[in-house]
Amino acid sequence: MSLQDFTAETILNHNPYIPGKQPAGLERILKLNTNENPYPPTPRVSDIILEQVNKLNRYPNSSAQELRETIAKLHSVDSDQVIVGNGSDDILNLCVRCFSDNEKSVGMLSPSYSLYDVLSSLQGAETKKIPYDNEKFDIEPQTIIQSGTNLFFVTSPHAPTGRIYKNTVFSSILNEYSGILVVDEAYADFAPNNAVSLLLENENLIITRTLSKSYSLAGLRVGYALASREIVCILNKAREVYNVDRIAQVIAQSALEDRKYFNHIINKIISVREKVYTILKDWRWFTYQSGANFLFTKPIDFDGSTGEEVAENLYLFLNSKNVFVRYFPDDSLTSSFLRISIGKEDEMDMLINLINIWKTKEHLK
Repeated sequence: MSLQDFTAETILNHNPYIPGKQPAGLERILKLNTNENPYPPTPRVSDIILEQVNKLNRYPNSSAQELRETIAKLHSVDSDQVIVGNGSDDILNLCVRCFSDNEKSVGMLSPSYSLYDVLSSLQGAETKKIPYDNEKFDIEPQTIIQSGTNLFFVTSPHAPTGRIYKNTVFSSILNEYSGILVVDEAYADFAPNNAVSLLLENENLIITRTLSKSYSLAGLRVGYALASREIVCILNKAREVYNVDRIAQVIAQSALEDRKYFNHIINKIISVREKVYTILKDWRWFTYQSGANFLFTKPIDFDGSTGEEVAENLYLFLNSKNVFVRYFPDDSLTSSFLRISIGKEDEMDMLINLINIWKTKEHLK
């Protein structure tokens, strides 16, 4: 017998999630491919870490009570409506574990965050992918309402385009959808609106957030969800008891409480995003108005051409210069575009200068 004979069928048939390239630390690179915050977290972090070192012999609070209370206060909900996880991916995993199985299917719009499909595969649940009709990436509520799914994931703002959605779209879905709707708001802090207010009237809504992007804590892994008390109670049944460590809890709490630093960083990123967006529009590159910390743009080469080959050519050119952006060739709606994370202003200036070289045939010499 081989090892495969002992391996679960869900693992044998499973394709794992592939993240953006993480270059070796010694490389001199410009990393604009994984939507990380280019700025460090609140300066309070350093002192907090030192305070906690001598307490690491003790288990952390199992439900992250103080952190949950801070989150609840921030969003004007009860702490019983908050659950904290090891990154928002942990929360998404809990959603799939609790609300799907081989009879209860998972839905998602496509293209979107591919982890949804990965998680449902591990659960042995069917994933129903509803394709977007065109490059507008509009959400048609009835396609979700009539999907026959038990759990449905929507990213807002959308990934990878950054498209912003109004709450009326989600209200229309929630009024008729018979399952659980998860609005993944990983990038909501960079957007003009969010769906938190919808929690007041909808028992079948889960909103997920991460501290990786807007709070500069991608290396820490803290995320959370807001939902009804009943849903949070169910999610807690599947949650690992100590899923968020002691240091992560206190750092996350401090980051959430430092609103002055948070607002300063958010405003800087949005300002740079809009500056780059204006440049791309001036070039006549089709670029989505973004509510995230990235831009999704369709390159035009020196011959005035667009398309999959053009996008791949620029992607490879930037790679050759140790500038990393993200390319999604597997879907016709994304294969002519590149996703560019927003870095510091000087980093984006470097990117623009390199693209200007690429646009003139100079790189072919």
